Amino acid sequence: MMTGRSCNLILTQEKFLEISMKKFIANTVIASFFMIANAFALIEIDITEGNREPFPIAISDFFYDEADFSKLNEISNNLSDVVKADLERCGLFVPINEDAFIQKNSAMHLRPRFEDWRLIKSQALVTGKLKIVDGDKLRVEFRLWDTLAEKEIEALVLITTLDNWRRISHMISDKVYERLTGEKGYFDTRILYVSESGPKNKRIKKLAIMDQDSANHRHLTSGKELVLTPRFNPVKQEITYLSYFKNLPRVYLLNIETGNQEVVGDFPGMTFAPRFSPDGSKIIMSLAKDGNSDIYVMDLKSRVVTRLTTNSAIDTSPSYSPNGKKITFNSDRGGSQQIYVMDNDGRNQKRISNKGGNYATPVWSPRGDLIAFTKNFKGSYAIGVMRTNGEGERLLTENWYQEAPSWSPNGRVLTFYRETPANDAGQGHSSTLWSIDLTGFNERKIDTPQDGSDPSWSNLLQ
Repeated sequence: MMTGRSCNLILTQEKFLEISMKKFIANTVIASFFMIANAFALIEIDITEGNREPFPIAISDFFYDEADFSKLNEISNNLSDVVKADLERCGLFVPINEDAFIQKNSAMHLRPRFEDWRLIKSQALVTGKLKIVDGDKLRVEFRLWDTLAEKEIEALVLITTLDNWRRISHMISDKVYERLTGEKGYFDTRILYVSESGPKNKRIKKLAIMDQDSANHRHLTSGKELVLTPRFNPVKQEITYLSYFKNLPRVYLLNIETGNQEVVGDFPGMTFAPRFSPDGSKIIMSLAKDGNSDIYVMDLKSRVVTRLTTNSAIDTSPSYSPNGKKITFNSDRGGSQQIYVMDNDGRNQKRISNKGGNYATPVWSPRGDLIAFTKNFKGSYAIGVMRTNGEGERLLTENWYQEAPSWSPNGRVLTFYRETPANDAGQGHSSTLWSIDLTGFNERKIDTPQDGSDPSWSNLLQ
């Protein structure tokens, strides 16, 4: 299981101003942020626009004193490589090959020769410096430069343990992303999913968690019991999931920091798709009760269960809007699976999908403006998005079978899983995780040690 680690962040604007933050799963980190008061964004990116030319950026290895060579040489290379990979993977940036770099001395961290970087077409430059402090701590200094305006536009200083360099890399990537695009990054996050192995008719399924770039992978359950639909608590290091205990469905809570686990409910009949409310105080789910599958919500403090829908059809896959006032779900009450929206008390139920085909697994964007979904139409499955009134439907990717979209915390990228069919002998089946951005152009496979399904994307770590 995961172990607890804590972090304190220090924000500064030209001077150091100390504030404290909550614990996160890492060794102690102390960070300092300072920003230029009159800084400006280099680029403005519309996340709904089509395939644009990636922004050229240079990311240098982080400089360090020769006396620290044995401890910092590998970290310097690895840290900059992670930042490059983060930015390249999002599809908005193209890191320039370091073989093209003209300036390679330590002085560039304090004041780059901007003409050298413009010559190789770099519009922005990331530099950094590493230092061992207090005997065993790592001090990381990062700067972001506008090579055209010849200005420093972002800086960051962090002190952490040596083994926490990867977390620092993602934090730097997020600051670069935010400074150049105007929206929050999503690199300092985790993905929770169901790890699968074995033949299709006898799959072993375990809960697994990893960084968004597939690093630090670990299993959270043993695989002795079937697990389904894991979901992050938006405000705690906690997840909910469905598991079968002696062939009976149970909804569990699992603290991924302490490993503590508890049963939320042992419900008669079938239970589907538990998911947290935005404030983490409730779990909404579908329960098969009295011959109907309807939407119910449970208050986690009182354990009071409230029924929100009453229908003879199957109502399932509920998801809250970011402000908690609305709920989207899918239902076959009209003869086929469609997406509906209702108030958080179950009132004003309204169908919003209207383009033909069957719809499933609706998930409200953290921005509040879109709902992602799975669509089965003319023999293939698509991952798409629509506005919350059903207008503006766009299909981002289509395949033989794919399902279960989950949003990045900034609402720009979706992760989902995709299956391949087995042959007549039952061989060849696979299930893999993928991501795609809202333009539909940047589709990428997410590496996992084994097959994977049912991904859930965390918020930014605290």
